[in-house]
Amino acid sequence: MKKIYLDNAATTPIRKEVIAEMITIMQEDFGNPSSTHSYGRSAKSALETSRKSIAKILNCVAQEIIFTTNATEASNWILRNSVKDLGVKRIITSKVEHHATLYTVQNLQREFGIDVDYVKILPNGDVDLTNLVHLLSSDVKTLVTLMHVNNETGCILDLEKTGRLCHQHNALFHCDTVQSIGKTEFNLAETNVDFIVASAHKFHGPKGAGFAFVKKGIILQPMLFGGEQEKGLRAGTEAVHQVVGMAKALELSYHNLNEERNYILDIKNYCKEQLLLNFPEIKINGENTFYNILNILLPFSPEKTAMILFNLDMKGIAVSRGSACQSGSPKPSHVLAEMLQEEDLLKPSLRISFSHYNSREDIDVLIQELKGI
Repeated sequence: MKKIYLDNAATTPIRKEVIAEMITIMQEDFGNPSSTHSYGRSAKSALETSRKSIAKILNCVAQEIIFTTNATEASNWILRNSVKDLGVKRIITSKVEHHATLYTVQNLQREFGIDVDYVKILPNGDVDLTNLVHLLSSDVKTLVTLMHVNNETGCILDLEKTGRLCHQHNALFHCDTVQSIGKTEFNLAETNVDFIVASAHKFHGPKGAGFAFVKKGIILQPMLFGGEQEKGLRAGTEAVHQVVGMAKALELSYHNLNEERNYILDIKNYCKEQLLLNFPEIKINGENTFYNILNILLPFSPEKTAMILFNLDMKGIAVSRGSACQSGSPKPSHVLAEMLQEEDLLKPSLRISFSHYNSREDIDVLIQELKGI
């Protein structure tokens, strides 16, 4: 049985070149990068070369890149320190954010008594920027946290316009770019964003490696105390092989960006065409969606919801209902709950997410198995 992986928004397979690069580092540059001898200097050089590589790709200063284990850690640090140390008294977010943001904001509200406002989500999944402007018309020190590409629907935030609106109203702007880093162009030197976060495993790199971009001039307190690693902001010996693997994965993602983006978009469009052809009553969630994510409502009875993923998995096909972090929850998607009527929310939904490793043949198999269900 051929296994078909269509859950690339949850994680992506590591590129072979990345694995090879990591093995080399583990074998040859195993020193502690804080050590002053040759082994340590070699590891430190690999670490800083990776930082410079990432910064060059994103057009920012290397010192603005702080290595973390993942984007969840990075967002927790940024949001918490914005309240504790930057004087933020109010956070504007949305109810369709990843729980790494939502739960952090809710905890900060309980702990520090900050105000939290939720910007409206339009029926097509877009953030209501007119409502955002209304919320920004306050003199309270504010941070806005909105994701660039929604991890469940693929709906895209206008990053440039949102950042401009935030800065026009003297608000800090934190953006979860987990689903878009490595998949679309960034020019952080010219974008009105103060913080972004990323996880390597979303762009064919290793799990356990991520980074935060903190715009030069913004001073945050350490997330971990101990040694002087990461400019004293994140103590602990760096996982050099993970960081090097992340930098290599990002480099390859952008080197192949146009070719792979066009290929993936073709696969997504083919999948959409075949779904509509075979299931005319299907509904697609979101209008302005990213090229590698497709979220659909199937015209199946609600009682089949729980069995669809199981049946597809038994056939070797990996898809999801939404965020992998919430896959064990029986609750409806909090993202779709903001977009859909209650009757549609009861219907089975699928998130199908693609990479350059997929093919049209994969889609044909998926359609055939859905027809069987």
